Parts: sequence; structure tokens; C-alpha cells
Amino acid sequence: MNWQQLISNKRLGQEVRHPERHDDRSEFKRDYDRLIFSAPFRRMQNKTQVFPLPGSIFVHNRLTHSLEVASVGMSLGNDVARILKQRHPELCGTLFEEIGTIVSTACLAHDMGNPPFGHSGEKAIQAYFREGGGRALQERISNEFWNDLTHFEGNANTFRLLTHRFHGRREGGFVMTYSTLASIVKYPHSSLCAGKKGKFGFFGFEEEYFRRIADELGMIRLSAEGEPLRYARHPLVYLVEAADDICYEIMDIEDAHKLRILSFDETMRLLLGFFDETQQRKIMQRINDEGITDNNEKVVYLRACAIGLLESECARTFVANEQDILDGKFVGALIDHVSPLVRDAYKHCTSVSFERIYNSKPVLDVELSGYKIMETLMETLTEAAVNPEKFHSEQLRKRFSNQYDINSDDFQTRIMAVIDFISGMTDVFALDIYQKIQGISLPIV
Repeated sequence: MNWQQLISNKRLGQEVRHPERHDDRSEFKRDYDRLIFSAPFRRMQNKTQVFPLPGSIFVHNRLTHSLEVASVGMSLGNDVARILKQRHPELCGTLFEEIGTIVSTACLAHDMGNPPFGHSGEKAIQAYFREGGGRALQERISNEFWNDLTHFEGNANTFRLLTHRFHGRREGGFVMTYSTLASIVKYPHSSLCAGKKGKFGFFGFEEEYFRRIADELGMIRLSAEGEPLRYARHPLVYLVEAADDICYEIMDIEDAHKLRILSFDETMRLLLGFFDETQQRKIMQRINDEGITDNNEKVVYLRACAIGLLESECARTFVANEQDILDGKFVGALIDHVSPLVRDAYKHCTSVSFERIYNSKPVLDVELSGYKIMETLMETLTEAAVNPEKFHSEQLRKRFSNQYDINSDDFQTRIMAVIDFISGMTDVFALDIYQKIQGISLPIV
């Protein structure tokens, strides 16, 4: 792959207008603005990140997480661009200089396709088809679509959300640039290649869009003709992934401290673990010199130090492995290849997070409740798609937004409309619909 081809501001759905475009804003900045002002982005403020949506203590939701990831992504892209322009002077004055904006925009979008209640919501959709009432539908569904449903993935749903022509929208969906869209797809293959991890990057409905984008950008195709579609990653995906890895791990540690799941001493040890003894002394001395006595502020300062270190390490790793990345030979995430001290500290944080945070009572409670809500919505709304002639189905279908094709003559399109409707809900809206269809909540009471 080569950078000149990989960075393109051609827009999906408006390819014929590409030569006519002239705007003081870069096309990639237009992508960024388009997402910031969109309804799906705004709805992330009411979607669970890890902990239950806040009461008196404000922890992260999908929106605040995405904004922080975008901030780190901008730094990663800008640092990589600055260094690689010195290595490749021919990239100066080209669109390559804007990869900071591209990465930042992809970071904004990376969680937009996630359903309510975090990963619990994903699992509920998958389980409905694997082991619930949805199993009975397999004979009426193509093999590819069945794989899409049983491996439902928020990343693939993000690509659909941004590219699919929902009712009332224009061709190309959000009409984003090719490079921004490619940078979002973490798993550039169909669900037929999902493997044990069950990860994939696009639904069958959008496969042709992805093929068009990947071929235009010169991404390496790994599958032969006739095989399930599979490509090597667009290089900027590694920077988007690194920004996400950095933020969710470090910010979950900070949130756990705020919620008193981790003590102050435990939190300090985890964050100081990224640094050698000399750096640790300097950091603690700086905290004393600055007169920081509040424990929360000490954690905030250390968190900033850890994120700064991880960002520089990941940028350095990307540059050091540039050729392998361009050749599609790089294996794993950037965070797996940083210096040993930093990598080991990150792995230790991950281990503590799984043991103490992700299995904590508040997190398990929201996952259990969320799973039940999602399970019920899947059962009830899918029934409306399967048997549209029933009176109750007609009433339920009236609850769907006009953009979702729940009244289509095509069976698979109706099933996908159910997925679109449910996955686009906020946690609170999902709970509200659940209570209404269960008869728990009535407007007149």
C-alpha cells in the first residue's frame, strides 16, 4: 500500500462530484463536523460505556469516551505525520498531512454503532439468534446474513450506520470520505471470516461499499475471487485502535477510583507502574512542587502522564513498523509492541480491570438488566417483522422510525430493520420501550 493512494477525500455516494469540490475546510474536517452535529453521535451521551449511567458521580459514557479517544487520535495522527514527512519529503503538501484529522474523525465514530448497554447489548443480539427464538429463522435467511446476525458486531454496525441509505437519506448515507470510512473498519472482512473472536467489519448489505472503498484506496486484498471478502487493514486503523486502547484502559482506572472500586493507593500504583523509578520520583516531586494535595487531582495528573507516555510510545511503534503496516504484515495492536516496561504496566492494568472493575457489582448489575431488556426487545420486535399481518405486529411496527424499512416485502430487510431500530436506541429509550411493551409503564398512570 502507498500513502498517496491510501489518503483520498473522495466521498461515498458523490464520486461524480469529486472533481468539482472546492472548500476552505478540508473534506476531512467536514467529516468531523458532520459527525459532531449528527443525532447518532449525540445519542451516545445516553449509552453505557462500562459503568452504569451516572447519578451523583459522573463517569464516562460512550460520548465522553469517544471525545477523549478523538483527542488522543488527533495527537497520534499529527505526531506520525510529522515524523513520516521527514522520512518521505514527497508527502509534504499532500493530503497525508491531514491524517490527524482523519484519525480523530474515525475515533469519534468508532462506537456509534454500539447498541444500548455496552457489550451486554451485543451479546443479547447474538444470543437471540444463536440460542433464542431467532434460531427458528435460520432456514429463511441466507448463510452470510445468518453469520452477520449471530456475530453481530458494533464495529460493522458503525460502517452500516455511516454508509447505508436509510429511508429519506441520500446515496452514501453520511457521505463520508473514503479514507475516513476505511479508518473506522477495525476488522476488514466479512462475518464468514469472523473466526473464534467473532469480529468482522461490515454486513453483507454493505459489502459492496467496502469493496469499492478498499479497492480505490489500494488496500491489500487477502481473499481470492469467490472467497469471503477479506482485506489487510488500512494503516490508520492502527492509530484509531491505539487511541481507543489507551483511553478505555486508563480512563476506566480513573472512573473506578472515583467510584471507590479501587483505592487511591491502588490507583497510584497502577498509574506509576508505567514509569521507571527515576521518572516516578520526578512525577511525585512535580505533584509536591505544584501543591497538589487533593487525591482526585493527583490521579488526574498521573492519568495525563500515563496517556501522554502511551501516545508517544504508540506513535513511535507505528513509525518503526511503517513498512510492515503498509505491506499488511504487521500483527497485533500497536500497544502490544511498545517498550517492555510500558507494555507490562498496560497488561497489569488490563488484568486488574477484568478482576476488579468489569466483574464489579455495578457493572454486572447493568449488564444483567441490559441483557434482559435487549432480549425482550429482540423477541417482541422480531415477531413483528416475522408476522407483520398480526394486529400486535402492526401496532409495534408503528413505533419504528420511518427511516427503518420494517414494512419491506423482503424478509431479511425487515429483520435488519429490527436490528437497526434496537441498536440505535439509547439505554433510557430501550428501557422505556421495554416497559411499555411489557405493560409496566403507562402514559396515563
